Amino acid sequence: MRFAALTLAVALGLAFPAWAGFREGLEAYYALDYETALKEWAPAAEAGDRRAQYQIGVLFYRGDGVPQDYGEAAKWFRRAAERGDADAQFNLGLLYADGTGVPKDFVRAHMWFNLSAASYEAYKGEDWAIENRGWAARNRDWVAAQMSTAEIAKAERLARQWRPKP
Repeated sequence: MRFAALTLAVALGLAFPAWAGFREGLEAYYALDYETALKEWAPAAEAGDRRAQYQIGVLFYRGDGVPQDYGEAAKWFRRAAERGDADAQFNLGLLYADGTGVPKDFVRAHMWFNLSAASYEAYKGEDWAIENRGWAARNRDWVAAQMSTAEIAKAERLARQWRPKP
């Protein structure tokens, strides 16, 4: 029992600073203090926190407190998407569909929209997730309408083979 309590205390001690930095970053972001938001999120993002990676992608996509840079946004969205972040997967799908910050690639766009729709499934019963899943599925279908059968098969194979990074 003592070991379990110690393990929990260590786990909470390690997790709380990352959450605190993320939360403080969100507070700064909503206060339009983008410089502080980036400073709060950067260490967590570099350590692999997909929420922080996604938010940094948003900063670069919008040009909030940093020069607008779609390539940099794509880099951060990709990091978060590879860890299973549904919003980052969705945004990366948009970038590939449009060729914004990355080469236009309907196969990759389809794959990321497909993964995003599946990732939103984890939030069953949440209205926002149901709506976002619908958008991901509609975008996937829109992209598919512009693809060959072979391209769709490749995108579906890539989505099936995909595994989140730790």
